[in-house]
Amino acid sequence: MFQIVKSSVVFSAALLLTFAATGGDWPEMRGPWRDGHVQAPGDTKPLGLPLHWSETENIKWKTEIPFRGWSTPVVLDGQVWLTTATEDGHDFHVLCLDAATGRITVNNKLFHADNPESLGNKVNSYATPSPVIEPGRVYVHFGSYGTACLATATAKVLWQRTDLPCRHYRGPSSSPILFDDLLILTLDGVDLHYTVALDKKTGKTVWKTDRSAVWNDEDVPGERAKLGDLRKGHSTPVIVTNAGQPLLLSAGAKAFYAYDPRTGREIWKVHHNDYSPAPRPLFQNGVAYFVTGTSKVELCAVKADGQGDVTDTHVAWRLRTHIGKYSSPILVDGLIYSAAAESFLTCVDSATGEAVWTERIGGTYEGSPVYADGRLYFFNLEGITTVIKPGRNCEILATNTLDDGLMASPAVAGKAFFIRTRTSLYRIEEGATGN
Repeated sequence: MFQIVKSSVVFSAALLLTFAATGGDWPEMRGPWRDGHVQAPGDTKPLGLPLHWSETENIKWKTEIPFRGWSTPVVLDGQVWLTTATEDGHDFHVLCLDAATGRITVNNKLFHADNPESLGNKVNSYATPSPVIEPGRVYVHFGSYGTACLATATAKVLWQRTDLPCRHYRGPSSSPILFDDLLILTLDGVDLHYTVALDKKTGKTVWKTDRSAVWNDEDVPGERAKLGDLRKGHSTPVIVTNAGQPLLLSAGAKAFYAYDPRTGREIWKVHHNDYSPAPRPLFQNGVAYFVTGTSKVELCAVKADGQGDVTDTHVAWRLRTHIGKYSSPILVDGLIYSAAAESFLTCVDSATGEAVWTERIGGTYEGSPVYADGRLYFFNLEGITTVIKPGRNCEILATNTLDDGLMASPAVAGKAFFIRTRTSLYRIEEGATGN
């Protein structure tokens, strides 16, 4: 089904330009702390990110991005990497932009699919999984269509895989993550459901673990059950440290899981009755927070010290008050903020699960929020960013509008936002007047 197509674009030496910023990078979809926070815990030094912007205010540059993709850009050492794919799903590309100028310096076609399966919806794209980057290497993933590792200094493909099967049906979504010497992928399709760890240096499989959920959908009527839709998942896992040990927290259809990221061994799981989870889990003070899926959307708190099936023993609370089913929640000072697809923003007490407030702020939310400079930034499909002050009252500080909608989650590096809309990538920072 697949053939590999070599790049037709020569790497540009301009990639070596220094990114003139105040420091800080965005190595993966939820940033350096994997939770949407720009700064380290306890760091309150002002970054100088803008509060206001528009098409004519605080735009350093705007670059049209070819084809289509909802992946978050990653930023490191003056480079911005992101993925895109043709709308028909035949060709899969990686792009690199000069962070200082916005100029596209690499447009590398990595994979080709002769017969891609139709997405069947307008929510997903063929380039939704976000890259992950580290010094010298960037890793890109298009689900079963292909995974590759490239050298950031030359854009040379160091290794690639096209033999990780999964019928995505609604398209690939889960992003790759790094842990030690492993690149960890999640493939939750309608036919196969597993997590796999690859040696990041060679791309060879180190371990593979199948989901152990009890599906109980054989007698459920309707096309969704028949086609396997009730077994799909879209969430990206997160690695945390609990009691001195690493845990891989992963949300799947019908269950949440904790794995040992070194071996893939399942440590515990919690059963639930939903499918197609998309938000990334959160973790703080020994408690993991998961969103169940898209049908019976719940935010659940799970004590992370269990073993085996902990459904009846370790679930601290559940909440179904306007919880976002696509946008990942964010946790600030003991409060969880969740932006629903239907224009509601809910603030939840992380200790009790009680809704502190719920406000209709307008818009539809699928990209995930960012916290920096004492502000929360929420980005919607209509192109509007709503900025609020965290706290037990909803205080809106600003609303900012771009020409097109935001499906991707944003990135931050230094004092700049890198915001991807449906058509373009922007660098937004205070005082910028454009090139």
